[in-house]
Amino acid sequence: MANFALEVTRLGFSVLQAVSPDLAGRAAFQLFCRTPSPRPKGARAKAAHAAGAARLAGAERFTLKLAGGAKAHAYRLNGGARGKRKRYLVTHGWGSSAEYMTELVSMLAAPGAEVVALDFPGHGRAGRRFLHMGLAVGAIAAAEQRFGAFDAVIGHSFGGAALVVSLAGLLPDVAAVTAERLVLIGAPSEMGWLFTDFGRMIGLRPAAQAALENEVHHVTGRRLEDFDAGEAASAIGRPVLVIHAEDDKEVPPAHARRYQAAGEGVRLFWANGFGHRRILGAAPVLGAIAAFLGGAKGEEDVPDEGIKKAAEIIPFFELPIKRAAL
Repeated sequence: MANFALEVTRLGFSVLQAVSPDLAGRAAFQLFCRTPSPRPKGARAKAAHAAGAARLAGAERFTLKLAGGAKAHAYRLNGGARGKRKRYLVTHGWGSSAEYMTELVSMLAAPGAEVVALDFPGHGRAGRRFLHMGLAVGAIAAAEQRFGAFDAVIGHSFGGAALVVSLAGLLPDVAAVTAERLVLIGAPSEMGWLFTDFGRMIGLRPAAQAALENEVHHVTGRRLEDFDAGEAASAIGRPVLVIHAEDDKEVPPAHARRYQAAGEGVRLFWANGFGHRRILGAAPVLGAIAAFLGGAKGEEDVPDEGIKKAAEIIPFFELPIKRAAL
């Protein structure tokens, strides 16, 4: 957010919360959930998006209808294949889309597996510019209902956290997904820090901050502190591969360590040097995922130590005010 726009926003919330902290908190939640424009900005972003779109050109496309009129969009590769095959679901991060996940999607689809890549509401081809955790979890549930159970689910950043919430069945009235394995790439383990930072940025005082956080309970049926993906990872009882870079500037590496502490079923793979987004297409990362998804034997091939490599962090898309939202 540009400095002038931020100052105007802070002034507006200063006036609004003086009149009604509850109204200010509700307005802040709407702003928090507003997603960035899906149009790529900058030459590198446009090139990455175009390359991803080309890889998805032959994919089937589906619209998934969600509660409240929201929609998600799904791409499916190898949907017409016959015989027994693996089925995978891929979810993107905040401000991203399926196009930026296609190196991973292509790797998963190459052996013939059926791969579904989601565009969450407010992203990619899904339309609108609004997303919170409840809508993301609803989109994941809708994907399982439409395509069937997944052998594994793989998510980046916000999309990874949403998968943990989905597998743990944390949301009332939304069925837990039944994937056998989970891969988290640069994913946050809890969301409270985002709300705190956002409230501080726009100048919310305690009463309005409380109202902002209360909106989470209003729209999801669970309180903000309930969305602890780190603890949930230990409750799902399935193998989890956590991939993170210690140079990740968007999601601190402490989140990966929280996941690792969740239990013996969680394996941590450090992909240092690849930051928050280049990590998605890094060859060692794709290899670790392939090995992990290969089953018990493949897990032995995932190294316990991470990789060390200098890598430029490519800004695939303009960062929004915050990197994830509930």
